[in-house]
Amino acid sequence: MADRAKALLVDDRRDNLLALEAILQGLPVQAVAVESGEAALKQLLVDDFAVILLDAQMPNMDGFETASHIKRRERTRHVPILFLTAADRDAQLALRGYAVGAVDYLTKPFDPWVLRAKVSIFVELWTKTQQLKAQADTVRERDAQWQRLTDLVDEAARKLRAGGGDAPAEALELLEKARWGN
Repeated sequence: MADRAKALLVDDRRDNLLALEAILQGLPVQAVAVESGEAALKQLLVDDFAVILLDAQMPNMDGFETASHIKRRERTRHVPILFLTAADRDAQLALRGYAVGAVDYLTKPFDPWVLRAKVSIFVELWTKTQQLKAQADTVRERDAQWQRLTDLVDEAARKLRAGGGDAPAEALELLEKARWGN
């Protein structure tokens, strides 16, 4: 399980990225800042993220196109995207953001405490999901171990039922294997 949740910050303006990093300071999240949609897609190939803060309006590949690519990939389609934009409160832009898979759309200037609260929720959900995955892995491992033990005990019982001169010794050997988890 990864130690710490990560937030992908995507904005073509370095000063906006620095501001976002400052807003997230103190939260249990590692901020990873990139300056383009292309860089974001590359980063998503190597890291898992709890949340993506994505500028809607960037040159070349804008946030909407970036989000569309993110949502098409199996590995990243469930990562929540919060769109951030300096545009006026244009309902069409917000609808476009939601249409490509955003969970929220915030217009700058936004309240940093609201952004922190939203990011905190997604980080907590990501952390709980990682814990559930780890527990599921443990359960699968125990189930497999239980199945191996059951198979060994069943084989020992078959040997004893079949009888024969070596049956008790073979059954005992199988039960010893089961006992020591081999």
